[in-house]
Amino acid sequence: MKITYFGHSACSIDTGTHTLVIDPFLSGNPHCPVKPEAVTCDYIILTHGHGDHLGDAIPMAQANQSPIITTYELASYCESKGAQAHGMGIGGAGAFPFGKIKFTLAHHSSSITDESGNVHYVGNPAGVILDLDGKTIYHAGDTALFLDMKLIGEMHAIDLAFLPIGDWFTMGIEDAAKAVEFLRPKHVVPVHYNTFPPIEVDASRFKSLVDDMGVACSLMEPGAVLDF
Repeated sequence: MKITYFGHSACSIDTGTHTLVIDPFLSGNPHCPVKPEAVTCDYIILTHGHGDHLGDAIPMAQANQSPIITTYELASYCESKGAQAHGMGIGGAGAFPFGKIKFTLAHHSSSITDESGNVHYVGNPAGVILDLDGKTIYHAGDTALFLDMKLIGEMHAIDLAFLPIGDWFTMGIEDAAKAVEFLRPKHVVPVHYNTFPPIEVDASRFKSLVDDMGVACSLMEPGAVLDF
């Protein structure tokens, strides 16, 4: 399995038979090394509707004929813009050709700002749990620390967790380290940091805290690949 990190919260997961892209904020991401049209995928997964997560999902879905899998209201919005989408609910799981996906709680918000600056709420934010070829991957989306992460860790043997650490809009370093304690993953990749000035942090400090727990932690530069 090959994990490619595009910067911010965007990544792709190539299982060898299917490629999934999560939160493809590429063209607006100052650190992303690739253009959206260079990325091919079979499915797109969205955690919520903010522009730095919805990103290029709709044109990528249209170009690749790739369904978008996300929460119900955001799926309906994507469909209204001409993309194929599968709407799901938090706590619900579904089987797809690539494996199984389940949406979890995330404590954040989810909205789309239109060209006139009006904000439209598109349901609840979410995290996602993916069961792929015997591996369990958790992408927390944008979230605060919450106690039910402990329950997520108890119910799912997480092999890899993507956790936001940038503070301001999400968990900061200390809260994200506590999330690692709750979730008990085998491997962690921090995301959602250093893209813009408000979320600039020293990720090495997070890695140090996670290393002290005996959990593997990879600080991935945009464009980096992790063989997993």
